[in-house]
Amino acid sequence: MRPVLWAAGASVCSCLAATAFVQPGPDLFLGMLAPLVVSVITSLMVERTYRRDPRQVTPLMMGAFAGKMVIFGAYVAIALKVLSVRPAPFVISFTSCFIALHLTEALCLRRLFAEGMREDPERTGPHAQLN
Repeated sequence: MRPVLWAAGASVCSCLAATAFVQPGPDLFLGMLAPLVVSVITSLMVERTYRRDPRQVTPLMMGAFAGKMVIFGAYVAIALKVLSVRPAPFVISFTSCFIALHLTEALCLRRLFAEGMREDPERTGPHAQLN
């Protein structure tokens, strides 16, 4: 649950920072929405997968990367063409949240792997073979 709180905090902070450049509105919220939802789902999936089998985290992340490309591409197209959001606020919000959430995700992964190493000091890395 902690990664979810970090993701929400990063999204809110990046959205507030975006208000320095554009007028607040629903465009900022919509720009934040998809990166936040996808980041939370990915974080929960990674944590669950790591607890079951740390060796499966890399394949999961590769699949998640491919899925994110499709989801974000479709989301941006729908937001700009169908929902007719203002492009500048949407793109600024989307980009700032995307970057903030990937940084947050990287820090959460580092914490998760560090905890795993403390629990099992015999492993030589987060993806080492389990005995």
